[in-house]
Amino acid sequence: MSMNKKNRLGNRIFIGLIFFFLYAPILLLIFYSFNAADSSVIWKGFSLRWYAKLFQNQLIIKSVYNTLLVSALATIIATIVGTLSAIGLYSMRRKFREPLLTINNIPMMNADIVTGVAMCLFFVAVLGGWNYFASNYRFLVNFFGSTYRITFPQLSLGFGTLLIAHITFDIPYVILSVAPKLRQMDKNLVDAAQDLGCTWRQAFFKVILPEIMPGIVSGALIAFTMSVDDFVISYFTAGSATSTLAMQIYSMTKKGVTPEINAVSTILFVVVLALLIIVNVREARAEKAAAKRVY
Repeated sequence: MSMNKKNRLGNRIFIGLIFFFLYAPILLLIFYSFNAADSSVIWKGFSLRWYAKLFQNQLIIKSVYNTLLVSALATIIATIVGTLSAIGLYSMRRKFREPLLTINNIPMMNADIVTGVAMCLFFVAVLGGWNYFASNYRFLVNFFGSTYRITFPQLSLGFGTLLIAHITFDIPYVILSVAPKLRQMDKNLVDAAQDLGCTWRQAFFKVILPEIMPGIVSGALIAFTMSVDDFVISYFTAGSATSTLAMQIYSMTKKGVTPEINAVSTILFVVVLALLIIVNVREARAEKAAAKRVY
C-alpha cells in the first residue's frame, strides 16, 4: 500500500472517529427516547410512551413554548437589525469598518458566563432605577376637567429582559453571516440599478436583498439555533417567572432527568436538522442556477 493511500485511510478513520464522538450521544438519546422503560441503559422494547407523556407535561410544554417564542422573536428582530447593520458597515470606509467588525466579534468570543452576568447586572441597575422612580414619583394630569393620577408599574426580570438578551447576542452572528455576501456582491450593481431609474429603496429590495439572501438565511438559522441552545445567558436574565427548555432541564437534573427530555430533545434535533437540510438544498440550487446564468 502506497504512502498516499495510507494517509487517506488514516484521515478517513480520524474523521470517522470525530463524527462518531460528535453524533453517538445524540443517536443514543434518540434511540432511548423510544424505549418502553424509563431506563437509559436497558432496552425493553419500542414505545411512544414518552412522547405521549411529553405533551401531558405542562411544565415542559410551557418551557418549550417560551423557548420557541423567544427564539423566533429574537431571530426575526436580530436578522432585521443585523442585516441593516451589516449594510451600514459595508458602506463605511475600511478604516472605520474594520474596528467595528472587530468589536462585533467580541461578544461571540466572550464567555457566556461573563455576558450573562454583565447583562444581569445591567438589567438590575436599569430596572432598579426605574422602580425607584416609579415608587417615588406620581403625576396628576388634568384631563377634560378631571384629575387623574398617573402611576408607573414596577418592572422585574422576565420575558422582556430574556428577549432583549437573546436579541443582543444574536445580532453579531447575523452581521458575521451577511458581511461576506456583501463583500462578494458587485459594487456596481446598485449604481447600475439607480442609473436605470431605481430609487434606493427599489435597489435595496430588488438588487441588494436577493444578492445577500443566502447570508441572511444562514444568519437567521444560526441565531435561531443559538437562542434555542442558550442556557447561561437565559439563566441570568429570565428571572424566576420565565423558564426556557434548557433551564427546565437543568432544574430537573436535581431530581433526575426523565425520558421525556429525550423525546423533546429528539423533536428539536429533527426540526433543526430539517432546517439545515432545507437551507443547504436551497443554497445548492441557487448556486447551480447562478452557474447556469453565467455560462
